[in-house]
Amino acid sequence: MRVVSLVPSLTEAVAVTAPGLLVGVTDWCTHPAGLDAVRVKGTKNPDVERIVALDPDLVLANEEENRPADLAALSAAGLDVLVTEVRTLPGAFAELERVLVDGCGLARPRWLDDAERAWARVRPGPGRRAVVPIWRRPWMVLGRDTFAGDVLARLGVHNVYAGHAERYPRISIDALNAAGADLVVLPDEPYRFTPDDGPEAFPALPAALVDGRQLTWYGPSLVTAPAVLGAALGTVA
Repeated sequence: MRVVSLVPSLTEAVAVTAPGLLVGVTDWCTHPAGLDAVRVKGTKNPDVERIVALDPDLVLANEEENRPADLAALSAAGLDVLVTEVRTLPGAFAELERVLVDGCGLARPRWLDDAERAWARVRPGPGRRAVVPIWRRPWMVLGRDTFAGDVLARLGVHNVYAGHAERYPRISIDALNAAGADLVVLPDEPYRFTPDDGPEAFPALPAALVDGRQLTWYGPSLVTAPAVLGAALGTVA
């Protein structure tokens, strides 16, 4: 089978489960290291002609990461496009099984069972309220109905903007600092927050710098995410 993945999380999931299945991946597909597949540009600007030329049996996409127009063009070219939708941790587990077992025809991988067991053991500490920026200039944060927000909630960290009308609202830095949070969570993707770029904007809040892959990717990283994020956030996992 020949598979093109336009989603970094799914690229890692397929590559770890069945090395050699992938014939095309995006420039943002960084895991696993040394991936041997044709690069087809980015998640938002895939090279449709190049993907079609690869003659894949299946193209993996995501309704949030990929543009409808690109997916429509791939479908119009006669390709089978499997579009995932991931808003919660249980949803991620279900979609990973759909991609790997139903889509790629693989046996359910052991790492997926390990991930479900790891999350079943999570016992979060006392709940805290957090603002979770994902970008600055302008400031954007996690809003309603996001996978990362669900992951944090399961670790005892509740997003202040979980009830916002938008999924990734733009909020002024003054409003963020006045939101009544106990904590600011700063991932290193999509914006690369660092100890010197981000915490200084929230002088009254403790800052937790977290691995963006552990927070936002749904794949093999889900096995280690409870422990890694729990340590960074100071929660019990």
